[in-house]
Amino acid sequence: MDLAAYFRRVGYRGPEEPNLTLLSALTDAHSRSIPFENLDVLLERPISLQPAAVFQKLVVDQRGGYCFEQNGLFLEVLRELGFQVAPISARVRIHRPRDFTPPRTHVFLRVELDGESWLTDVGVGALSLTSPLRLAIGAEQSTRHEPRRIIEEGARLFHQVRFGEEWHDVCEFTLEEMPPIDRELANWYTSAHPESHFKNRLIIARADTDGRRVSFLNDELTLRTDDGVATTRRIASAPELLEVLKEYFGLSFPTGTRFGGSGNPWPV
Repeated sequence: MDLAAYFRRVGYRGPEEPNLTLLSALTDAHSRSIPFENLDVLLERPISLQPAAVFQKLVVDQRGGYCFEQNGLFLEVLRELGFQVAPISARVRIHRPRDFTPPRTHVFLRVELDGESWLTDVGVGALSLTSPLRLAIGAEQSTRHEPRRIIEEGARLFHQVRFGEEWHDVCEFTLEEMPPIDRELANWYTSAHPESHFKNRLIIARADTDGRRVSFLNDELTLRTDDGVATTRRIASAPELLEVLKEYFGLSFPTGTRFGGSGNPWPV
């Protein structure tokens, strides 16, 4: 793990003592600097979870990735820095009703600091955390972006985000760890199964400064301010898409690149 290269990638300059200050700074810097994206899935490229491959893609090649890559890289970084950290499995529930059971295809991180547990998640798309959350039930917690909380219902915990006066589910979990073999299986489903939404939608997202976020879904670019007001515009051509990828997400692809998948307007 080349920490110096990772710090340059996320723009972090500061102390490296494994404490809450560093965890908070890196959670914010990572979510703002390394975009969430599924472009390799649409290009039919395999997604490797080997630490060296993830580092090469996200740090050296200046690309983004989805949860197994994002939180996989962050897991290795935190371990190298001396944090006590574990990968936790989850089900993403964004825009999904409670009577629907999504697959357990998400991973985030639990960090132990001074006798307290903290959760961080730099890989949940347009709602990636920019501040770690204390593992405390019910209390609203402020972040650099939207307010969050964790609630408990029976044996299940729910990470929620507040927009206006309403709370919305982000993911569901039980604090069960997700070992490498489970991440490999979930990664295969996410990247290869025909029913995976990553096979049929073009998804990119990045946190911005001052509580703002920028995201892209299929053919729509959305800019959201810190007060939750969103503006959306449609991207009408493949060349314009490549310009948007570069300008808003720092992603460069050769002229003429087209992304496949039945749910987006630029099939190969």
